[in-house]
Amino acid sequence: MAMALRTAVAAAAAPRGFRRLFSTTFTPPFNPPSASVAAQQREKAEPSTNLFVSGKPLSLYSHHTLHFLSYFSVFSSGFSLIVPFFYYVDGYLTVLDSEGDLFSPGRLPQDYPMKIVWKKGFIRLVLVVGILWMMLILIALLFHIWSCQSSISFFSAICNKDSKVYTVLDTMGLVPKPQHRCPIPLANDPDKVVIPEGRTHDRFVKDLFFVMEDDQWNNRSQTAPLFGGQESWSQREKSFKLNSTMKVHCGFIRNSGAEMAPSDIKYVKKCRFVVASGIFDGYDVPHQPSNISLRSKKLFCFLMVLDEISLKFIKENVTIRDDGNGGKWVGIWRLVLLKHPPYDEPRRNGKIPKILLHRLFPQAQYSIWIDGKMELIVDPLLMLERYLWRGKHTFAIAQHKHHRSIYEEADANKRRKRYARPLIDLHMKIYRYEGMPSWRPGGKTISDVPEGAVIIREHTPMSNLFSCLWFNEVDLFTPRDQLSFGYVVYRLRDFFKFFMFPNCEYNSLFVLHPHTREHSSAVEWVKNLTELSGKGSGMKESRGGLGLWTPYPGKLDSVVLPPVARTSKAG
Repeated sequence: MAMALRTAVAAAAAPRGFRRLFSTTFTPPFNPPSASVAAQQREKAEPSTNLFVSGKPLSLYSHHTLHFLSYFSVFSSGFSLIVPFFYYVDGYLTVLDSEGDLFSPGRLPQDYPMKIVWKKGFIRLVLVVGILWMMLILIALLFHIWSCQSSISFFSAICNKDSKVYTVLDTMGLVPKPQHRCPIPLANDPDKVVIPEGRTHDRFVKDLFFVMEDDQWNNRSQTAPLFGGQESWSQREKSFKLNSTMKVHCGFIRNSGAEMAPSDIKYVKKCRFVVASGIFDGYDVPHQPSNISLRSKKLFCFLMVLDEISLKFIKENVTIRDDGNGGKWVGIWRLVLLKHPPYDEPRRNGKIPKILLHRLFPQAQYSIWIDGKMELIVDPLLMLERYLWRGKHTFAIAQHKHHRSIYEEADANKRRKRYARPLIDLHMKIYRYEGMPSWRPGGKTISDVPEGAVIIREHTPMSNLFSCLWFNEVDLFTPRDQLSFGYVVYRLRDFFKFFMFPNCEYNSLFVLHPHTREHSSAVEWVKNLTELSGKGSGMKESRGGLGLWTPYPGKLDSVVLPPVARTSKAG
């Protein structure tokens, strides 16, 4: 039975001594043929097949066993050539070149070397072109990824994160993810930080006054004045027009609630530097800050603002120390009780200390706000130096990790059921009607959406005005303060300067602790306005968000909200 063997043979011109023996043995084991057997095999072979391998006639090799060298010479009629492959069948040799061209046994064509040169050159050309093409594709993909991460507005503007190519690259893990935490460029020693003397002077707003009386209270059915007052649409519009002396609504209408105990009022009068936090409706317990220098402990007041429900919850779960002068303490935190919370919604009550710290603690010049679920791990004096004094800022807040446009944030709030969906849409339609654009790269702001859990401020007239206007929007519409922040920045234009620092630094400021329980409010599950009528009218807030139920002086039916693309699964 015929047996075919295909064997790679190297160039005859290989250097001497560089021959390596390869042995492919088939049963039965190799036994050199006897002289008589070899003669019989030579008689069977074609006379024209005058081929030698390693100086021996090929006919001497058994068809059962093939021993060969990795480099050897093949001579045919005195002509030396490369034989890449051969088949040996019962003493007959069939030669194939490297491309698989078949030559009949015997003499090779005279143009064979030229064919080899042309074919090898063509193969090399194809390989080079293919490699260059793949490199161009790779460079294009890398440029696409880089442009989407670039801070240069021109390149970031041409990025298309909705493209199938970007989606595939992201799925493959080739798109770099934003850092969750990164080092904060803090000063080395809190004791060496130089505190600026005096206060920062504002160019535009010199004196700021607040509306304290609700003139329209007697014309309404409320049993008590509204905390935010009865601000009309015209008063709201006027508040965005800057003057050197201004009087605006800013919460704390007389007899509207959120009252502090006399002992706390006396204590906070001495607080020039404040670290403040808040707990409402018993969702958290105070978390003790760490890495606080002795200088900061003496310089700062650590004030935890809470309602009566939270105070009761903390008493049941944490040891509270009474200082004998009416003060209650949990570790470094002084507990400041707000009696008679003015809103039905606990989240809206939490905006009072968060946004209106300058009203709660009017003697404070500098403040740092952190949410109640956070444990501060950076010295507050170093934070003021990093985020305010170093760059001569008066207001600092972190950019959102995922969203840049308030319309993106609104869409995420609806998906996560943070408030009634139709009321969020109405809120955004009002802003859209009033000209609020979608955020675009290269605009005036790094982002229109902040991470509001950390706010660092110097309480200047302009900074305080911004806080008042921000709170008025939260009071008038939804309690989602991240939706209102960018709008107030837009209305104040370039007059309000602030520092929006990287999100990865924001995440390095604290340790996040889970709430003691999940927050849930019936109004958050509302999908259409009909659910808020009839028996569902009890889900409506009675003392906040009234602008959503007050006739708006404009036609909102024709307003179309801009399309929103979800930029992150987590967002």
